[in-house]
Amino acid sequence: MIDPPIWSDDQLEIDRLSAIAAFSKERLEEPLEDYLEAFDVYQGYVEEVLETTIDLSDLDHTGLDVLSDSRLLEAFRYLAGPPISEDDLKVLADARSLTKKNLETEPELVQRLIDVVRQVLDRRRFAWVVENREPTEAERSAAVLASAALMAASRAQTKRRTAGKNQQEEQVKEALRQLGFTEVPTRKIPTISAAPGPGEFCGECLLGTRKGDIIVRLWDQRVMPIECKVSNSSTNSVKRLNNDAAVKATSWKTDFGLRQVVPSAVLSGVYKLHNLSDAQERGLTIFWAHDLKPLTDWIEQTR
Repeated sequence: MIDPPIWSDDQLEIDRLSAIAAFSKERLEEPLEDYLEAFDVYQGYVEEVLETTIDLSDLDHTGLDVLSDSRLLEAFRYLAGPPISEDDLKVLADARSLTKKNLETEPELVQRLIDVVRQVLDRRRFAWVVENREPTEAERSAAVLASAALMAASRAQTKRRTAGKNQQEEQVKEALRQLGFTEVPTRKIPTISAAPGPGEFCGECLLGTRKGDIIVRLWDQRVMPIECKVSNSSTNSVKRLNNDAAVKATSWKTDFGLRQVVPSAVLSGVYKLHNLSDAQERGLTIFWAHDLKPLTDWIEQTR
């Protein structure tokens, strides 16, 4: 069986810089309209929250109206500084669910949610609440604009990450199809025998005890889990590459044996050289989304 490629630091550096260049080009060409449309939508949400609660002065009586509306609940979470995720809000307010039915039947839950956000309210954006007075028109307008900008930026970042990962996965799948591989339904893979057959692959599923983005059965019977990773900063890359993909590589080799699996990652975005070297040394085979030819060439050699 042919061993997967191991890249020198010089080779990793060349591809690392190419990935950064591709990332920069994509970001600069990203349409501004997506952010502006989201900004306009969220500006309306924030204004509605302030109108409903009389500039946050009447949360005790209007809280249910805000919290039971998914649009306004999202804006409500962004009153905090920094904003609170829905999962964190549930934990802080000891809430099993934030559904309208649950909120209507548990008035004490509504009060807990209000108390949590009051405690962490952004005192810069909503100074008038802390000072127990009415806002000036300028203060109110600034608070609305700042909150809408926070929400729109978060939405754009989430959409970017999701779209980037989905696009990368489809790019890899199409490359596999061009090699003659067939996509089959996903399934749990507790043992090698449960994996797709030679010349087949499936989408995200549980391989052993950990999920893989794409699971490929090579022509020589080995299983090749491919992780698709998009990183927008070198700091973020540690989480996605070293603390996730490389950890999975170690786990899969322990579960299935060194010669039975070829843990791999297709990367795009921003990475530090020493993090790439570390992941490779831990058994992760690295390929790049901007140039899938090394991946497809190696897979062809397993026939």
